[in-house]
Amino acid sequence: MKHEIFEKNSLILLIGILVVVSIGGLVQIAPLFWVESTIEKVKGMRPYTPLEQAGRDIYVREGCYGCHSQMIRTLRDEVERYGHYSLAAESMYDHPFQWGSKRTGPDLARVGGRYSDQWQAEHLINPRSVVPESIMPGYPWLAESKLDMRDIAQKLKALKLVGVPYTDEMIEKAVQDTISQVSPDTRPAREFAKRYPKARVAKFDGKPGTEPTELDALVAYLQMLGTLVDFATFDASGPNLR
Repeated sequence: MKHEIFEKNSLILLIGILVVVSIGGLVQIAPLFWVESTIEKVKGMRPYTPLEQAGRDIYVREGCYGCHSQMIRTLRDEVERYGHYSLAAESMYDHPFQWGSKRTGPDLARVGGRYSDQWQAEHLINPRSVVPESIMPGYPWLAESKLDMRDIAQKLKALKLVGVPYTDEMIEKAVQDTISQVSPDTRPAREFAKRYPKARVAKFDGKPGTEPTELDALVAYLQMLGTLVDFATFDASGPNLR
């Protein structure tokens, strides 16, 4: 029997397993390095604004991903509850992405715009003030913590290195754009809107002033989730190029 050599020699068997697993891994993983060919282009997708990116970092830092996935599967019950199933393109600028199936709380892939800024802020500070049965912990310190913007441009530079299409102008004006997004009705805010289409400009934490808080950043991030793609015109069977 040709397979006896593997059955009688554990070292050869181990080498054989490694070879087979390596080939299988390469076949599955190698194509992913060519992201342009594995992720469909979809109209409306853009990089996160500096404020949204900061909010996403806070989301990860506080472990929100441990209870909330951002992946709506194609199952009927999920689509009816949360909205259109998630597209790979919606996470193309995520490092790391927030897909998963573990849900203690609801999926957040389409939470943007579903509630007001005030609701989101109050929910984060004291969840039971708006959802009495919630088991989510509160994050009241976010409202008092000023957003650290010292390294925000460096973060955008690092993301550019891994393929996020930030321009030199976006990186240069990262701090200015962070402040502009919480400063409605100002000229810098209008210039910011040209760099980041569909980005909302508001004082997300509901407090006066132009100095962003960590709560501003996290609410800004939550409010953009699922809002970039126009699913009224999206056609899954045809091209949706930008």
